Amino acid sequence: MALAQYLAARGVARLTLDRPEVFNAFDEALIAELTEAFTRLGTEPAVRVVVLDGAGKHFCAGADVQWMRRAAQSPLEWNEEDAGRFAAMMAAISGCPKPTVALVHGLALGGGVGLIAACDFAIATPEAQFAVSEARLGLIPAVIAPYLVNAVGLRQARRLGLTGARIDADQALRIGLVHEVAEDSEAALSRWLDELLACGPVAQAELKRLFAQLAVGPVTPEMRTLTAQTIARMRLGDEAREGFAAFLGKRAPNWKNPT
Repeated sequence: MALAQYLAARGVARLTLDRPEVFNAFDEALIAELTEAFTRLGTEPAVRVVVLDGAGKHFCAGADVQWMRRAAQSPLEWNEEDAGRFAAMMAAISGCPKPTVALVHGLALGGGVGLIAACDFAIATPEAQFAVSEARLGLIPAVIAPYLVNAVGLRQARRLGLTGARIDADQALRIGLVHEVAEDSEAALSRWLDELLACGPVAQAELKRLFAQLAVGPVTPEMRTLTAQTIARMRLGDEAREGFAAFLGKRAPNWKNPT
């Protein structure tokens, strides 16, 4: 298996890219396992948060060399189907209804940066380095591009893609690719989990679904209708009733685990 999986305490699912011998680079097997895992975990009631990290020295070095060699020697139809599977993996990560957190150390290159951009949050160690390096191989970061643009904005995404240059963790923090740089990433993760687990899981899933439909720009009549209908429906849900009752009763809501 190219992906190690286990359910930790408090409903936290941990996924670890487990190909340290190739710096956790993608191949067909890892792509399939990531797609299945994020799709399945998104439907499991016991899972509250999904954490993605990498085994060994690096988070993810992008595309596996042997995978790229097979692609270069295959016809267009094979490449379209293969790229479609990669796109489906990215969509499964971004579309997971549970909050997702990437823990980054070492190198994150190419598609590895795409994984980070597709997750809701990212925590990096100070020595982490990042590069969208496809152009240096005569390629472009096509599949990860929408997620990268959403994460850092168009101009920063162009900068990363057009130069292929490496940036350090502090630069990644400044442009919004990661949310925190911490020597002890596990301690930082614990703090983030406390915040995430204090919120209603249904509300979090609905928020992710709604925000995925919103684009930066004018607030259209259609957007106003969508947001009004969403909050009206949410107000009548069991979770909102429990949250309001807990607030008035000065107690923790039933979804919050105090441990």
